[in-house]
Amino acid sequence: MRDKLLNSISWHGNEKVLDVGCGHGLMLIGAAKRLREGRAVGIDLWQKQDQAGNSREATLLNIRLENVADRVELVDGDARKLPFEENAFDVVVSSWALHNIYDRSGRDAAVREIARVLKPGGRLLIIDIRHTGEYAEVLRQSEMSEVHRTGPNFLFVIPSFALTARKPAVA
Repeated sequence: MRDKLLNSISWHGNEKVLDVGCGHGLMLIGAAKRLREGRAVGIDLWQKQDQAGNSREATLLNIRLENVADRVELVDGDARKLPFEENAFDVVVSSWALHNIYDRSGRDAAVREIARVLKPGGRLLIIDIRHTGEYAEVLRQSEMSEVHRTGPNFLFVIPSFALTARKPAVA
């Protein structure tokens, strides 16, 4: 599912990518493998209750094992208040992470932050097990275009949904 979603993007290899709630680095590493000169940034709170063994060290080990350390940076931070400039990333991804924000206002804030840091013309890919309808609503309110929700995919016991969108290019 990761590769199918990442392959839906026309990569140039110089993109700046953000993985929100990167965990062990599944999407982060997949994106980094598509980059030649670009940079993939993963941000996480590293909460073990959200993912077994979740830690910066475990993610760094995966990054090294996949030979993408020269293209990846890890940042400690919260999706609800991303520590990045507006319009900073060409691609923003998030996989099985945002549902771990238990209140709707917090999830909505995270989705608005994702839209804020995405560059005009940039692409967004979110995979999650619930709340993707809410995410789509917030993205539309944030004037994102081409908002599409697909699924369910039964990769896990709990069905997963994919959400894609584009930030309109500045005229």
